[in-house]
Amino acid sequence: MAEWPQALDRGVAGAPLAGEERSGDKAVFVPTATGALAGLIDGLGHGPEAADAAELCAGIVRQLAEASAQELLQACHQALVETRGVVMTLAWFDLERSLLTWAGVGNVDARLVHQGPERREDVALVFGGVLGYRLPNVRPATMALERGDLLVMITDGIESAISPALAGGGAAQTLADRIFDQHGKGTDDALTVVVRYR
Repeated sequence: MAEWPQALDRGVAGAPLAGEERSGDKAVFVPTATGALAGLIDGLGHGPEAADAAELCAGIVRQLAEASAQELLQACHQALVETRGVVMTLAWFDLERSLLTWAGVGNVDARLVHQGPERREDVALVFGGVLGYRLPNVRPATMALERGDLLVMITDGIESAISPALAGGGAAQTLADRIFDQHGKGTDDALTVVVRYR
């Protein structure tokens, strides 16, 4: 099994809803032939059924990380029909060409934050639907990666206005912890994934 690329610094922070033992929010990281895949999966609701759906989906993502976005989402959708279902955003890093391609179904927020004097954010276009219930026709978007760029993904247990937590900088794990600590709602499972392109 290939190792996670050193060019990608990653961090994860989150927790299940208070009173639950397992979270329905799950991060998945898979090295690929040209770089890596990072994903964030949110099983609908919370509790064991949400966690089961997210874990099933994560297993398929690991198996099919080299597949096209639509093929991978279709496989997840078919496997999840008997479950509660999930929403998910996936991001493929092509380190050979310095490109990021992403695709999502449902409300997992993803943004690419470009550091530098004119700091800006590109937001992933996610398509309405739920894997296991209604799969839309997804069109992945591809953009150039620049050194220092941050991929930030959050589930709906995190407030979307996370820019204050990013302002202080730091390693990917530091940023993930800060986003969760400052912006976790406490009303649902919550998870944030941060990947910095070094």
